[in-house]
Amino acid sequence: MDAVEEYLAKVPEPARGALMKLRAMIRAAAPAEATEGISYGMPAFQYKGPLVGYAASAKHCALYPMNGSLVTALAEELKGYSTSKGTIRFAIDKPLPAALVKKIVKTRAKENDSRK
Repeated sequence: MDAVEEYLAKVPEPARGALMKLRAMIRAAAPAEATEGISYGMPAFQYKGPLVGYAASAKHCALYPMNGSLVTALAEELKGYSTSKGTIRFAIDKPLPAALVKKIVKTRAKENDSRK
């Protein structure tokens, strides 16, 4: 079992199910060359550097876009979710919409493509 599978196995339901759905959305939106592993103690995708991470806590799940300015730029679309500089928190029973996850992942991939 790889490190991400080990992390997910330790997350109790229903949070594990929410993370699995989020993981599938990220994987679908990420470039084919993206890899998944553990970064900062949580599952994360890498693509020419950090792409996004995700994690569960006792009361919510979170998506980490690895870019604080992206959270600010998407403030309007993130209304109704708890955010901080580099974190988008969501209730286990109120997952992030697939279109929003796709937008975040695609934006991060473009940012990483443009880095030298």
